[in-house]
Amino acid sequence: MMNAPTSKTFEDIPVIDFVNATSNDPVLRRALADEIRDACVNVGFFYIMNHGIPENTIDTTIGAAKQFFALPTQSKAKLDIHKSPNFKGYTALLGENANPENRGDLHEGFDLGYEANVPLDDIVLRDDGNMTGANVWPDELPTFRKDMLDYYHAAIQLGRSLFSLFALALNLPENFFDDKITKPAAIMRLLYYPPQPPRSDEGVIGIGAHTDYECFTILWQQQDIQALQVMNANGKWIDAVSIPGTLVLNLGDQFARWTNDVFKSTVHRAINQSGTERYSIPLFFGTDYDVKLEPIPGCTSPENPFKYEVVTAGEYVKSRLEATYAHSKETM
Repeated sequence: MMNAPTSKTFEDIPVIDFVNATSNDPVLRRALADEIRDACVNVGFFYIMNHGIPENTIDTTIGAAKQFFALPTQSKAKLDIHKSPNFKGYTALLGENANPENRGDLHEGFDLGYEANVPLDDIVLRDDGNMTGANVWPDELPTFRKDMLDYYHAAIQLGRSLFSLFALALNLPENFFDDKITKPAAIMRLLYYPPQPPRSDEGVIGIGAHTDYECFTILWQQQDIQALQVMNANGKWIDAVSIPGTLVLNLGDQFARWTNDVFKSTVHRAINQSGTERYSIPLFFGTDYDVKLEPIPGCTSPENPFKYEVVTAGEYVKSRLEATYAHSKETM
């Protein structure tokens, strides 16, 4: 059956229980995949209940993030992302601009990529083509690296399990993506949003309206602070409220390109007008960087031909990151 896109809009974001994600019962996995398909085709966002990442791991990671962003500016600046060939490290306030129509994003960030959770002396740098390069770590926080990698690898495990469900949702064999995610191309970010005045400078918000670059994003967002908004097909902003115990998942442009827009990469933004600080942790999960984003079976037809240039995942991600950080690089 043709995986044809639909034009259905949405007024809220579905909540999906993942308790059967690893069930041995194919009927239960198929039912879960059908829920996921509906969310991916019509919304591009959904909440995950029973995601499997321990709460104490999340709490420890957030505590470490708060310590990092509280460091003196000069300490964080030593890890500036523009010093890295593969976009790892620290982003200052207004250092990123997700929406080219804006003047900058009102957050600080810290980016890291795949790294084995072993002593630093034992690390062998992985060849990731366009995105090859090591992570950077603050000397002032001796447990920071371990705290980050504990969460990172827990989220990687969740991300790997998601690919088999996405395959089912696309009416493909469950192992369709297995040979395409042998070296998880996942970028994790810590984000710190200072309070934003209700009437802030025009063109400056937490993160401007944008779509993500990779296949999907696994997002932890702080409870009790409303900031994330998702645009529906009618151009209306829908609040992605914080739901205790859940993660938010949204699709990115790699999946949209790969599926010829059967799966939706939905525009979203963040505005922190809560009057207090806000933290979040997105993990952007893509395929191995050398995978070509060619048409996925069932997503094209003579009436609906493939509409995108075929590029590798690494080429695509790097080009998008270069565009995002270009405005702040020019000021260095």
